[in-house]
Amino acid sequence: MIVEAVNRAPQRWSGRDDGPGPEHLRWHHVVGAEGTADIAFLGFRSDEGVRRNKGRPGAADGPRAIREALASMALPAPVAAADAGDVEVTDGALESGQERLGRAVTGLLDDGRFVVVFGGGHEIAYGSYLGIAESARVRSGAKLGVLNLDAHFDLRADETPSSGTPFRQMADRERQRGEGVHYAVLGISQPSNTKALFDTADELGVDYLLDDHCGPANLVVVDEFVDRFLAGCDVVYLTIDLDVLPAAVAPGVSAPAAYGVPLETIQHVCERVAASGKLALCDVAELNPGLDIDNRTARTAARLVHRIATTQRTHR
Repeated sequence: MIVEAVNRAPQRWSGRDDGPGPEHLRWHHVVGAEGTADIAFLGFRSDEGVRRNKGRPGAADGPRAIREALASMALPAPVAAADAGDVEVTDGALESGQERLGRAVTGLLDDGRFVVVFGGGHEIAYGSYLGIAESARVRSGAKLGVLNLDAHFDLRADETPSSGTPFRQMADRERQRGEGVHYAVLGISQPSNTKALFDTADELGVDYLLDDHCGPANLVVVDEFVDRFLAGCDVVYLTIDLDVLPAAVAPGVSAPAAYGVPLETIQHVCERVAASGKLALCDVAELNPGLDIDNRTARTAARLVHRIATTQRTHR
C-alpha cells in the first residue's frame, strides 16, 4: 500500500560525521531500514494548493530542505527512523495526491510508526487527516484531535480545494459521517482572517488562541489551551504551518507573519503535545526554500521536528 502511494523513492541521508559510537549520533546515521524504525518520515511535494490560494509557489521543494537541515542535527540518544519517500503532486492533481498521501500515512500508522510528514503547502493537512482518520486506531473508536499551529484558520468554503480549505474539508467530511471534528488553532492572526472566518470557526466549535496571547509571558494561558485540547481526544494529529512564526524566524513561507508567535512558545507547545503520549502524526507545512534566508526557516522546521520526535519517543 505504501509503495503504491509513494512515487518518489527516498534519497540517501548524509551530513557531518564526527566519528563512530552513540556519542556522535546525528539523524543521518539513524535513518535506515523501514522494518526496524519507530519513526517514519514522509514527504509531500506539493504547492498546487498554494497556487490555487493565490500564494507564492515553491513549497514543493520543502521536503528536501527539511531533510537536509535535519540530517546533521545531533541526537541525545539512539533512535530508529526510516524515510518512506515522497508523494508528489504533478499536473495540478492535488486531490489524488492528498488521497495517496492519506493511504501512505494510514499504512505507516497501522505498522506502529510515529509519522512525520514534510510539506509542501498546507494542503498537506487534508491528506494527513485522511491518513489518520482511516487508521485502525481511529476507526476502532479513538477520538481524534487536530491541533493546528497557524496564523490562519484555513476554513474557507470553496468548491476548489486549496491550502486555505483543508480544515473546512475535514469538518465537512466528519459531518457527513455524523461526527464533529475536534479542531483547535494556536497563533491566529486577527488581521489575516476575515470576520466570516471567525464566524465559521465559532459555528464549528473551533477553539483558538490569538497570536497576541501566545508570548512567553502568557505560557499559563497557552498551557491551559493545550491541556484543554488534549483532554478532549485520545489521539493527536499536530500540524505546523511555519507562517505562525515571526517573519524574522521564518522568512521562507508564502505569507510571512508581521507579528507571529515566538519560537520559544511554538517549541514549548510541540514538546507538551509530544510528551502527552497521544501524538501519532505530525506534519510541517509551507516551507518555501526559494524564499528562505540563510536556511533560517528550514533549520527552524528541522529543530521543531527534532524536538517533537525525540520527546515523543521518550513518552510513547
